[in-house]
Amino acid sequence: MATFLLLSWGQGWSVCAKTDSLFRIERSKNKNVVQYSACVLKNNQISDETPVEAHWILAGGKKEELNILESTQAYGVAHKEKLGENKFRIFLAALKDRDILVEKVKGNYKAVVRINGHLSALERVYVNANDQTAGLPVVHYVDLFGRDLQTNQPTKERITPK
Repeated sequence: MATFLLLSWGQGWSVCAKTDSLFRIERSKNKNVVQYSACVLKNNQISDETPVEAHWILAGGKKEELNILESTQAYGVAHKEKLGENKFRIFLAALKDRDILVEKVKGNYKAVVRINGHLSALERVYVNANDQTAGLPVVHYVDLFGRDLQTNQPTKERITPK
């Protein structure tokens, strides 16, 4: 039976021995970003329970947990599916139509997604939005930035809401 050390981080707990940075979401609203990381256990395997963790990195560098609304409606992992050892398909609450594969690529965990037709390692998402309707953000567009897995060339795609 495996024993894990629970690490305190902000208000929550984690069984991760370490995390591999996957990608971040930046917003037009302010400098706060949501950082996504693979939860790696002591045996270098990705956690089956929580393969991906997300938290805020505030403008001053402080880490903060996502609240319930942020986790369920915007930035949390809405669905996860184990595809094999150390390989998961995840969907973010705000990008439910875009599946993201979390897997080892050249020794490190990466978030692999199609960006403008190219299989890419996702690095950054930029959300351009403003608060206009009943205090809720109105998204104008979302930009995905990554690197093509074959050529290592930058990839970019703009998604506009319908």
